[in-house]
Amino acid sequence: MTFKAAAIQMCSGVDPARNAEAMARLVQDAAAKGATYVQTPEMTGALQRDRAAMKAALRDESNDLIVAAASGLAAELGIHLHVGSTAIGLADGKMANRGFLFGPDGKKIAHYDKIHMFDVDLDNGESWRESSAYTPGGTARLVNLPFAKLGCAICYDVRFPELFRAQAAAGAQVMSVPAAFTRQTGEAHWEILLRARAIENGMFVIAAAQAGVHEDGRETFGHSMIIDPWGRVLASADGTGEGIVLADIDIAAVANARAKIPNLKNGRAFLLEEVPSSASGDVAA
Repeated sequence: MTFKAAAIQMCSGVDPARNAEAMARLVQDAAAKGATYVQTPEMTGALQRDRAAMKAALRDESNDLIVAAASGLAAELGIHLHVGSTAIGLADGKMANRGFLFGPDGKKIAHYDKIHMFDVDLDNGESWRESSAYTPGGTARLVNLPFAKLGCAICYDVRFPELFRAQAAAGAQVMSVPAAFTRQTGEAHWEILLRARAIENGMFVIAAAQAGVHEDGRETFGHSMIIDPWGRVLASADGTGEGIVLADIDIAAVANARAKIPNLKNGRAFLLEEVPSSASGDVAA
């Protein structure tokens, strides 16, 4: 089974309506180039540091502008459209960082709430506390599509290999990693993390990213990528703003990679024993 995948790179601002227009333009372009699976980045709907303004514009899933626009685009173009994520209002007043997958009929197939919250303090003074506004998800999602088994992750999830291994062990052939990586962390770790997850699990990785300087002042790394199960970068963008990367995905490559390096089969359960230092001070000869 082979299909053409596209990773959409955006520079989302603070206005969901303008971001929806940008998403539509880029998705239509990707579909015109033959893509049947199209992925947008994390926080497609808005990147907004002002939490009060963010919450004022917040909608639940049934009334969200990006959700409605994506559903219509998927039906119009006859594609599988994966909104990497957008902020969705929850009943408790918090938000979910939620991704959506729509089928060619425009109906929602699945959603995924980001599990791991980006709570970090960086050397350049940037400090992020995603958990102060967002409710973390508690369920991983593996979606059976006509052309592949697709696992879901979002941005910071890429630093937790156990999430990827669990989905690979359950049969995932492709992992989605839509993101809004900071420039500092992206320069250091973005490509190596994505390639590591692909290599250690023998799977394709598709990662649509935010890129450039945003209206709210933050800067994201970009470099959207599609990587094969051997860790080769099939397509990539730069870090300066909007773009589309495309690649033909041959699912047979997953079985080939896993046959060459069958580490999913070769894994073994083990005990971990912590050995204390010698209380007597004796040193073995």
